[in-house]
Amino acid sequence: MSRRKARPRTAPRTAPASAAPVVAPESPCPCGLGPAYGACCGRFHTGTGGTAPTAELLMRSRYSAFVVRDEAHLLRTWAPETRPDEVDFDPGLRWAGLEIEETTEGTAFHQRGTVTFTARYVHGGEPGALRERSRFARHEGAWVYVDGDVAE
Repeated sequence: MSRRKARPRTAPRTAPASAAPVVAPESPCPCGLGPAYGACCGRFHTGTGGTAPTAELLMRSRYSAFVVRDEAHLLRTWAPETRPDEVDFDPGLRWAGLEIEETTEGTAFHQRGTVTFTARYVHGGEPGALRERSRFARHEGAWVYVDGDVAE
């Protein structure tokens, strides 16, 4: 989920409220796990739940951050060496579901891990899917997204 453009460093943008889907704390979490958004990915977005304890949970929280257009969470959980200056949200794109296909390492006992996933979306009324094998590493004790390989 490395949708980004290289641009000069500027203050992070906030998408207009009308552009981002409204996901309330009691809403189902966009990542597809059972708990409501506030008890699932929302706790990582607000910081009340600390940091994601596994690479997979970080992947899920980052997917949910793309859904709600939480640029601050995305940038905070991106490895400094690959982090863009800002996240380029496509206003015509709506994320529609996440499927985790495979994880390797990425637990409390590892320093690195990978998560392979398919994220479904709708763009201009047309459905599509993004399949990526994302790499994660620990930075100052917390999991961060490093980069990923998008499957064609």
